[in-house]
This record gives sequence, C-alpha cells and structure tokens, in this order.
Amino acid sequence: MRENCELAWYRKCREILRTLQVDEDHSNYISTSQAAGFSPVLLPMRILGIEFYLEGSKILDELHEGGLVQVPSGPGLACDLPSIPAYREALMRADFVIPDSGLMVLIWNAMNCFSPQKCLSRYSGLRLLRELFARPEVRAEGTAFWIMPNVEDRDRNLEWLRENGFDFIDKSDCYLAPYYRGSLGADGVVEDAELLAIIEERRPQYVFVNVGSGVQEQLGWYLRKNLSYKPAILCTGAAIAFLSGGQASIPSWADRYLLGWMMRILSDPNRYGTRYRKALRLIPVLLRCRDRCPAAITRNTK
Repeated sequence: MRENCELAWYRKCREILRTLQVDEDHSNYISTSQAAGFSPVLLPMRILGIEFYLEGSKILDELHEGGLVQVPSGPGLACDLPSIPAYREALMRADFVIPDSGLMVLIWNAMNCFSPQKCLSRYSGLRLLRELFARPEVRAEGTAFWIMPNVEDRDRNLEWLRENGFDFIDKSDCYLAPYYRGSLGADGVVEDAELLAIIEERRPQYVFVNVGSGVQEQLGWYLRKNLSYKPAILCTGAAIAFLSGGQASIPSWADRYLLGWMMRILSDPNRYGTRYRKALRLIPVLLRCRDRCPAAITRNTK
C-alpha cells in the first residue's frame, strides 16, 4: 500500500517538474527524487542527466494511467544523447526511462562497486514486453495500436501476436511509419501529423512504437505532448522483432545475463558489429559525465 502511494506521488511530481523551466544545458535539472523525498525502494537513479526508474516491473502497474516509457539503447546514449537536442529532451521528459543498456549497467555498477546502494539492475525492453503481453487487458480488442517500420515487419509481428493471445488484432490496428530519418534535421525533431490524427480518433490505451532507436524516442515524446489524452506510449523498438523472429531470438536467460548483444552480432555481424562498436563510446562518456548530462559537460568545458 505504501509503495503504491509513493509511486502515485512520484508520477505527480514528474508532471509538476515537467512544467518547470529547465536550463538549456540541463545543468540545473531538478531531480524528482530530491523534490519528493522517496524511500530507497522507489528512488530513480540519475545517470547522464536521465532519471532511470529502478523498479521496472512496477511500471506495468502504472501504465493503465498512461505515460511515456523510453528504453534507450547503448549506442543512443553514447552518440545521440550528447549531440541531438530532441533525443535528449525526449528522454528527460519521459514519464519512465528503464535501464535497458547492459553496457551502461555494467559500467555504472563497476564505477560504484564500493557503493552498492548506487548500483542498479538491468530491465530490458524485451522483458517489459514479455511481462506486459501476459496481461489480459493489453490483448483486449481495440486496446493497443502498433507503429511498424515496414510491411514485412508488420505482417510478421501481426502473425506472432495473433498466435500469442492478440485474437482481435489486424492491419487496421497498425500504422506504417514513413522513413523519419530522411527528414531529420540537426535538432533531431520527429513529427507526424497523420499518425497523431489517427491515434486521436482511435484513442487506444497502449501505443507501441517499433521504429528503432534514434527516432522512436522523439516520436514518442511528440505524441506524448500533443495528444489530447494520455495513453501508455512504449518506445520498445526492435524488442517485438526478437519475439516474432524478425531479429535474432533472445532467450530469457540470455536477456537476463546481458547477452542479447552477442545474439544479435552472431545473427548479422556486419550490421550489428558496427552498431555495438559505436556503443563502446559510452564508456568514456559515462566515466567523464557520471550523473550529469553530456551536453552540459561539453558546454561547460568550452
């Protein structure tokens, strides 16, 4: 009972803090936990200026009230966070950010090996989907809406969903996203008025954004701030493809032991080898910035 009250208070504080003026370089960004005075069970952990929610499974209990859930990747944190303002804002303004990056978790815990209270556990986007899909309310007719990257992935994902309890889903519950990267400016802003109008008309309780890291975060924030109501918006990217067979199958044990990256590299070395080499840039970024936003550190050293 106490945890439920604290979680509700946490959400309220985030709503209030989102309306406050934040410095352009985020150096004076106010911690929600500092404002609310939570018990350690529910404290968000600030890493790279982002408040990562430590109790990932508790998010599921709150999603019936809506909110933006971000699942940033290691390459995104290493490359996009320091350089793309819209990506940075999308993470900092989210209702929940979960620690999906195994590399980030490993480095952070190594940096805090003598302070166990500062360590965190990984909670992946794949685990989030598996636990959420097990809930009957998500599988009800008209409850969920899916943003898919292309026809092939849409059809494969729909087939898997129908075989796994989503009996009423069809193509009308999906939106084929355009190639957002083709129109991305230097600020990284993503907008889609057509998608916004469709969701407004249908008013689903859950919106699953499956278009890939570096774009889905900004799209999720665009929907969150422009919709007239508050659905649960889950930016889980390729996580559903791990389930449907569109990408390398990642067993629960491999996900638990932070080996998902290895499964992906083995399935397509050329594609994912390059991607995860970029993620290694996260090591110096974390060592340098720790809990502060990389953009703020860069600005202050110029």
